[in-house]
Amino acid sequence: MAEAISGPESILEPDLPIIDPHHHLWDLRSLLPMFPEPRHPFLETLVGAAHYTFDQLRTDLETGHRIIGTVFMECSAFYRAGESEAMKVVGEVEFVNGVAAQSASGHYGDLRACAAIVGHADLLLGDGAAPVLERLQAAAPDRFRGIRHSAAWDADPQVLGPPFHAPPGLYHDRIFREGFAHLGRTALAFDAWVLEPQLPDVIDLARAFPDQPICLDHCGTPLGMASYSGRLDENFPRWRSNVRELARCENVVVKLGGLAMPFCAMPQDGPAAGVGSLALADMWRPYIETCIEAFGPGRAMFESNYPVDLWGATYPVLWNAFKRVTMGASADEKRALYAGTAARFYGIEHLLPS
Repeated sequence: MAEAISGPESILEPDLPIIDPHHHLWDLRSLLPMFPEPRHPFLETLVGAAHYTFDQLRTDLETGHRIIGTVFMECSAFYRAGESEAMKVVGEVEFVNGVAAQSASGHYGDLRACAAIVGHADLLLGDGAAPVLERLQAAAPDRFRGIRHSAAWDADPQVLGPPFHAPPGLYHDRIFREGFAHLGRTALAFDAWVLEPQLPDVIDLARAFPDQPICLDHCGTPLGMASYSGRLDENFPRWRSNVRELARCENVVVKLGGLAMPFCAMPQDGPAAGVGSLALADMWRPYIETCIEAFGPGRAMFESNYPVDLWGATYPVLWNAFKRVTMGASADEKRALYAGTAARFYGIEHLLPS
């Protein structure tokens, strides 16, 4: 068990520009009573951040690191009431586009929150996903950049708990791939969330669509809970081999983060365990360095995954841990890892300092 720290940490490299390419906004307060007790550790994280909208985001972004822009990641929030099941997802993009407009007004400083938006469309609609993608683009024509359709699944139901219901083998499904093909026709990117044993599914998808930009979220989500408890070291070689194989697909980039989620057990205790950035850097270094070595800085980007990663780290400590891992990187490498790759992948290069 990592020892907790007392008192706030000093911000490392406070002038380094950062684009945070993965955070959520939601209001889950009305939904939490629907979940069973005792709650899964992931749900305990949500209890601590059940209301995470623009004000809470700004509070975290203003804790000392130089965050110049962010990318919103879909999270099934603010869906439109009264719409069809397929089209209700448009409400989330509409809501976030309004937040982005607030930030772009300049009333809150130079930060450009939600400068790019990743929404959701059900690709199991097959060709029926095309009109959904059109509606999503129309809802935020200057900011909508792609979708995420998560495929996280495990045979052990205790790993993910009740919030997730992806069917096994989703990315292999023929109808899913019919829907997936429409992303390329509309020049949209795809974010993939799977668990570590599912990495071959992303490899197969990336090979089948070599021209489709794909981002692997959360370093591929190594698992350290439930039936995977105590097995991180045992499964590391399998994870590393699959990450290296995936990196051979030049259409794929990787997000460096998500390791403070309860699924990963790095740290094991939470939420907001109070573990310092030095200890977190030691835990995460093998995964982050492996990803950077495999993909290169030009295809890797650090992410906060906030507020989910509140489980293991406060926002300033999270970025301090990343900066400790890259202490020996060159200035050009840091520019790519902390802002450049995200800006290019999500089409927000205008945010980069000249």
